[in-house]
Amino acid sequence: QSLRLLRQVELIAPTEANVLILGENGVGKELVAQAIHQGSPRRQAPFMAVDMGALPESTLESELFGYKKGAFTDARTDKQGRFQAAQGGVIFLDEIGNLPLAGQAKLLTALERREVTPIGSNQSEKIQVRVVSATNLSEADLYNPTRFRTDLLFRLNTIVLRVPALREHAEDIPLLLEHYLHHYQQTYQNPARELNDDVIHQL
Repeated sequence: QSLRLLRQVELIAPTEANVLILGENGVGKELVAQAIHQGSPRRQAPFMAVDMGALPESTLESELFGYKKGAFTDARTDKQGRFQAAQGGVIFLDEIGNLPLAGQAKLLTALERREVTPIGSNQSEKIQVRVVSATNLSEADLYNPTRFRTDLLFRLNTIVLRVPALREHAEDIPLLLEHYLHHYQQTYQNPARELNDDVIHQL
């Protein structure tokens, strides 16, 4: 399954298609997003990761689209939003499923128009970014219109990648063990050690 996913990433990366990455917590969705960026013509441009679940609804718009000096009490200077900061590159919207419906509507408008309007500005700004998003929502929840807007999903899921949990490709466990054992031996300057077959079998 891992090789199949890697082949999909190799095929998808050079395109401009938006990508939706599905998978449980901890399966490596952001690593897949970074691999897409590194394999794309945008690799020299920014890769901007945004944890959508960590953005309070009250500051969502200012974080994503920026604001102008004086737009509100603490706006002492102009500030770029995440979309402007990712200009020319990739914006990775992690845990997109945690975005409230009101925030989904604002994001949809930005993607449809390919422009954002900073808070306190009357002038919109064109954005030229590739959108890669990810969620741990089940597909049943994701395709439930009371939970996630169908029109936004249509914008995000040009291509869908499913990242399997490790239990679904347990044959990779010995390779991962070897990688991390070597990594930490180098990090802590410990002598090389080998894991016996019983340990590998238990894991």
